Amino acid sequence: MKKLLSLMLAALMLLSMTALVSCGSESSKGDALKVIDIPLTEEEYAYAVKKGDAELLASVNKFLSEIKANGKFQEVIDKYFGSGTPTPVVSAEKDASKAQLVVATNAGFAPFEYKDGTYYLGVDMEIMSMLAEYLGKELVIDNMEFESVCTSVGSGMCDIAAAGLTINETRKEILDFSDAYYNASQVIIVKGSDTKFDACKSAADVEAILNEMTDSVKVGVQTGTTGEFYVRGDADWGFDGFKVTCVPYEVGALAAQNMLNGNCDYVVIDIAPAKAIVSNINATN
Repeated sequence: MKKLLSLMLAALMLLSMTALVSCGSESSKGDALKVIDIPLTEEEYAYAVKKGDAELLASVNKFLSEIKANGKFQEVIDKYFGSGTPTPVVSAEKDASKAQLVVATNAGFAPFEYKDGTYYLGVDMEIMSMLAEYLGKELVIDNMEFESVCTSVGSGMCDIAAAGLTINETRKEILDFSDAYYNASQVIIVKGSDTKFDACKSAADVEAILNEMTDSVKVGVQTGTTGEFYVRGDADWGFDGFKVTCVPYEVGALAAQNMLNGNCDYVVIDIAPAKAIVSNINATN
């Protein structure tokens, strides 16, 4: 399992990020998977600090405002959604005697955070590296399961969460969010030969089909993400959920690979990772 996960994450690093802006609902003949490019949710990503940490939150917001104004934020975005070259980020070892910025993340969510060997890459990782320098601190990246990211920051074990984190009222109970830096949405990944959703024009069309499905249909999600709440249903998130069987995976790429293995029928995940995953799988199958 660990070997497969490592290979999949490494492969994600090598894909061409230009594929991320292509129309995912269109697939070439023979494609293993395709993205139904219809947003099912509207979300905003932000960074998060422990509730009440007003000083760090103010610094993060000031930093984000400055890098958006001077173009450095767009330079990072262009590396992963355009033709730029990603810059590897190195994590120091945690040392309480040093001035450090400890970042909680889940490095299995390309193009926002992923690994190549000991290096970290992704939009969030490069921005956190810049933030650490801005604060005059050494960067420490604490890579963990996604569902632990919020609690690790909320309990004070880490300073800031940077994990493609969606702003949500439930999370606000233990975290304070920075200004939003990215608009995201959930989409559905299907097999290339599956035409069930091809005529869909809206989220309502997609959901009408999902609502007709029973628990014999398995939908893969990444554990603890908006995708899981969307499929299972969650009152706090405002999602009704579906009758399908929700199958959680530690990494979204593993869920997609399991579609090819016949272990699940669909995958629901954020749009940028969805397109990265599908591009990579179609290139290697």
